Amino acid sequence: MKSLQGKEILLGITGGIAAYKSAMLCSDLIKLKASVTVMMTENATHFVGPLTFSTLTSRPVYSNMWAAEQVYDPQHISLTDKADLIVVAPATANIIGKMTNGICDDLLSTTLCGANCDILLAPAMNTRMWQYPATQRNLKTLNSDGIHFVGPGTGRLACGTEGAGRMSEPAEILEKIIELIGK
Repeated sequence: MKSLQGKEILLGITGGIAAYKSAMLCSDLIKLKASVTVMMTENATHFVGPLTFSTLTSRPVYSNMWAAEQVYDPQHISLTDKADLIVVAPATANIIGKMTNGICDDLLSTTLCGANCDILLAPAMNTRMWQYPATQRNLKTLNSDGIHFVGPGTGRLACGTEGAGRMSEPAEILEKIIELIGK
């Protein structure tokens, strides 16, 4: 597999059960020598702890706009300055809706709005949420705005139902990351 040495990936994690897969994705990126910085929404921290990601990356995990490490560090801008790619995995219906409508009410949504690099979303949600007309409109809008997607897949969901909405496996997301960075 191709090395990602010298590439900076900003990994955004939102509040869905699929967040556990993001730890595997993060580990895979590190194995390929990518530099990874993790941003988590507050809801994401209820599924997987920031300590997991700071241990994997040997870097701090960012989750609060108001906790700048320096006297003045507008993280929502400074983090994107270094990024070659922003990956949001899982990308919930919530973050997709925020992106579509320019809602910037947390560090991740604000960072996405100020991004100056490609963005890759790995959607993950219940089938009914995936099929909801507003979600489908939001996806079309983001696609026309140049946002990239991988998945979702179909299969058994955390709620026990079968259908579309399952976050792509880390290997598939990694493949798409390599494709986008190679452009």
